[in-house]
Formats: sequence, structure tokens, C-alpha cells
Amino acid sequence: MGKTDRDKRASKGATISDRQSANQYQSGFGNEFATEALPGALPVGQNSPQKCPYGLYAEQISGTAFTAPRGNNRRSWLYRIRPAAQHKPFARIDNGNLTNNFGDAQSPPNQLRWDPLPLPESATDFVDGLVTLAGNGDAHGQSGCGIHVYVANNSMSTRVFYNADAEMLIVPQLGRLAFVTELGVIDAEPQEIVVIPRGVRFRVELLDYTARGYVCENFGAAFRLPDLGPIGSNGLANPRDFLAPVAWYEDRDESFDLVAKFGGNLWCASMDHSPLDVVAWHGNHVPYKYDLRRFNVIGSISYDHPDPSIFLVLQSISDTAGVDNIDFIIFPPRVLAMQNTFRPPGYHRNIASEFMGLIEGIYDAKTHGFLPGGASLHNCMTGHGPDEGTFDKASNADLSHPDYVKDTMAFMFETRCIIRPTRRALESPQLQADYYESWQGLKKKIDPNQI
Repeated sequence: MGKTDRDKRASKGATISDRQSANQYQSGFGNEFATEALPGALPVGQNSPQKCPYGLYAEQISGTAFTAPRGNNRRSWLYRIRPAAQHKPFARIDNGNLTNNFGDAQSPPNQLRWDPLPLPESATDFVDGLVTLAGNGDAHGQSGCGIHVYVANNSMSTRVFYNADAEMLIVPQLGRLAFVTELGVIDAEPQEIVVIPRGVRFRVELLDYTARGYVCENFGAAFRLPDLGPIGSNGLANPRDFLAPVAWYEDRDESFDLVAKFGGNLWCASMDHSPLDVVAWHGNHVPYKYDLRRFNVIGSISYDHPDPSIFLVLQSISDTAGVDNIDFIIFPPRVLAMQNTFRPPGYHRNIASEFMGLIEGIYDAKTHGFLPGGASLHNCMTGHGPDEGTFDKASNADLSHPDYVKDTMAFMFETRCIIRPTRRALESPQLQADYYESWQGLKKKIDPNQI
């Protein structure tokens, strides 16, 4: 089998036996996968034989407690060239613009919106390009989230990262990326998402010259697919559309930096080999990707709006039934056919707090000022909804035919707790000081003499 372009670029010094193409995946959400890059590398009938095939080391990575119920348990067995423990001691390094200190500034109840973060001019990789906007909770309490944007113009080569604090949900907005992980390679483009489980090591390579996007750190329970309830057995995100990588490894004896996020800070340890040396693995604690364009939208075909929970892709459940730690919701292309109804999202105040990002196009409730790569934050009980222009247009629209919402993709990280913007975010030149004016032109229309 010939090497792909990325093989030639990424595998300098690597042993890449006649493996499956890195563009091949295993389908399904939460499955118990089994994959090997060398034939017979997976032990048969047990997890940790006295001697593993090919002289490999057996190692388990557990994303949940050992005694978690079977349906919730996340763990994988890895068969690797060297154990993950083989590295020099960690030392603190500068956090850059990454933080989990969400209490360094008072959180205002104002509507907040940011322009896209500018792309870097100096060499910046994925880790260096992380900029924290907001969050709540922390890794110590295993609850809450961190919300970041990333900008990058440089690939990680001999630098590998893992996050001990959180699972990471990554939403590319500009530029294609390759996530080269311990368990295989995932290519992702805008309108796809990638989830990297807690503790899994990876590097990010740019497949285009520049990249920008969003990251949600999930400090709580791992993301899962929501139950469908009265919707039935089909609809929303289809489990088979979630793709996990096949086994891939590199055998590189050279200096590497292993960067860890631990306790809210960055640490670095030196290694004399690549930590991405897993030859075979089986389990369900695994990175995966999902194409948002495959989401099956459910909506009203009579009147009024269903709640936005119909757009739920993934949820991190909490200890309170029906109240999630984090919801990941999208607003994709769809058809609006409701009669006698204000069709765009209406005015509302929620107990939940909402952070929105725009991947492509125009969000139908905000026709001006909300740009791809930008973000907005509407916190608990802060009123928000359509701007003046959207309200006037939708209030007078012809409802005799459906509206086709096309060429757009927006998303929302929604949490049960106040999302606290960082001081840097509140003082950022990208923060739109005039965002409140979106609603100032709305006119009083009441006429007690006319219904």
C-alpha cells in the first residue's frame, strides 16, 4: 500500500507497516473497538499476557472509575512499544493564554459578543494558540467546562499534548487539521468535530496554512449521545456516523516534549522517543469525529417552536436527572414550515447559560455582527434573541411557503452554571462594545384599541 501525503509528512523515522489508510475509520459511538497495525499484535483471550506479541507492553487507560456501570465504563487496552511512564519528570511551563481561573474578573449579566480572533503572525501551534474565553467549575471538582478558541499556523512535530483535566471537544472553523493520536489518526475539516478523551496523547498537524476554531473542555462526565424518548429510534445524531481511528503508530527515537494539562496548568516532560507508539488497541476510551452535516434535524410542521434540545448532538450528564453539565447543540441548515409562527429563534431568558459560535454562514437570529469564528455569551437569565432587522423581517414574512435556512452552521455550548468570562476576554479588543445596540431599536408597538 502506498503512503499518503500525510504519511510522507508525518512519519519521518516511523515504522508504518502496510497499515490501513489513515483516512479509514471504525464506525459507531461507544463501541468496543479492536484494531491492530501489525497482524497478531492484539493478544487473544486475555488483556495482559505474560509476554505480548512483538515484544510490546500492555497498558490500560481508564476514563472512568473501574466500577462504573458497564454501559458508562470507558477504558482501552493499549499494546505499545514503550510504556507511557517512560519520560523525564514534568516541570511547569508558561500557560500562555490558557487558563482555568474563571474567577479573575466579575462576570457581568450583559449580552457579550466577540469578533473572530486574528490569525497569528509568528509561528504558533495548536497548544500555543489556545486562548481561554470563559468557563465554570474546575478539574478538581470534575464538573463544569472551559471554553477556548484556538488559532494556529504551525504543526506540532516533536511536541505531543494530553489533557488530564478534561475531555476535549474541538470544533474547527477555519482550516483542516490532522489529529495524530495514540490510537490512530483523525482528519477533520470545518463542520466536523473531534472529541479527544481525557488523558489520550496527540499532536495536531495543519493540513492548510492556518487554522482557527473552538474548544470545549469537559471537566465532568464524558460526552454521550442523548436518549431520544418520544422521537423514537431514529433522528438527531446517528451512532454509526461517529468515526474512530484505526491503529497507527510511529517508532521514532528522537527528542520529544510531552506537554500535559494538569490541575489547570501546563507541564512539560522530555522524552527520547515518540509517545505515539501504540501498535494495537481495543476498548471504548477512544477519540472520534462526527460530521455535523449528517445531523438529522427534527422540527415542528404545525406551529410554534420545539425547545432547542431537539438540536442536541452530545451531552455530558450531571448528578441531576435532566440537567446536564454541558450540552453541545448545533443549528444546521433546515426547513422552517411552522404556520402563524415567528420562525427565527424568539426572545428568551434561560436558567442555562449559552455560549455560541459560528462555523459558517449567517445565524438566522443575528443577521449582522455575528461572524464565522466569532462568539457570543448569554448568561443565566440574560434576555436575548433576534436583532431589530431580523424581528421586523420575520414578523412580516409570507408564511404560505417554507423558509429554507441554508449555508450555515452555528453551535452552542450550554451549561447549567453561569459561564464566567476571563479578564482577558472582557478586556479583549475583539469584544463588541456596541452589541447591546442590537435590541435598542425595537419599538413599542402596543395599541390597546387593536388586538
